[in-house]
Amino acid sequence: MVDERPTTLDELLADIEAEHSDLDAMVDSIDEPDWDRPTPAAGWAVRDQMSHLAFFDDAAVLAMTDPAAFTALADAAISAADPMAEHLRRGRASSGTELLTWWRSSRETMVRAARALSPGARVPWFGPPMGALSFVSARLMETWAHGQDVADALGTRRVATARLRHIAHLGVRTRPFSYAVRGLEPPSTPVHVALTGPADEFWEFQERDATDSISGPALDFCLVVTQRRNVSDTGLVVEGDAATEWMSIAQAFAGPPGPGRPAGVEKGT
Repeated sequence: MVDERPTTLDELLADIEAEHSDLDAMVDSIDEPDWDRPTPAAGWAVRDQMSHLAFFDDAAVLAMTDPAAFTALADAAISAADPMAEHLRRGRASSGTELLTWWRSSRETMVRAARALSPGARVPWFGPPMGALSFVSARLMETWAHGQDVADALGTRRVATARLRHIAHLGVRTRPFSYAVRGLEPPSTPVHVALTGPADEFWEFQERDATDSISGPALDFCLVVTQRRNVSDTGLVVEGDAATEWMSIAQAFAGPPGPGRPAGVEKGT
């Protein structure tokens, strides 16, 4: 990778707390009916997005503090007819205030547990175990991505921040996973990724001399790799067959293959 600026666990934790605060400010004072506003995720309301975050922050605490118990939870979820049913049911039975209390407690406990990780720790998850930094990056990515769904539902335009670099980095690193989760062989063709951050930062990943490339706003790249926007609705310039194929299936989050987003969803935050 060309972008080799190191990130520390403390930096990541400060950034995820900032991401939590931004989302909290978005939902803190919404009216009760707003919790039931539909989001771009089919069948999911604002409350479902927030209960999803709370549940998986709880799961993250278990993964970091009791791996054996987490493995049992993950096995049960994978074998369930609907792995999402439990936390969606809890969120739909809660008031907005109760849901906020759950999420705030879960995220704060998750950050405390992550702060105790050693930099070289491996954390089990719904897929391959992850290093400490990647694990925290993934929780930040999930908060940002589900926060985008909430923002879309509420008609809120978020301010993009340099925290997008973590998500972009994760998006590049999970290119092989995007194929493997679909039972496909990850390609060996390199793709150069050159992104412009929200303050005109230049973030570059993979080999500069690759013939396939993706360039444009970092925000747009992050929206695509988290499946919050279709690439056709962004300002990304995608060149080459390998780059085009990747952007059609890019998936930075764990779990089964995501359905992606249809073209025509409004771009931006």
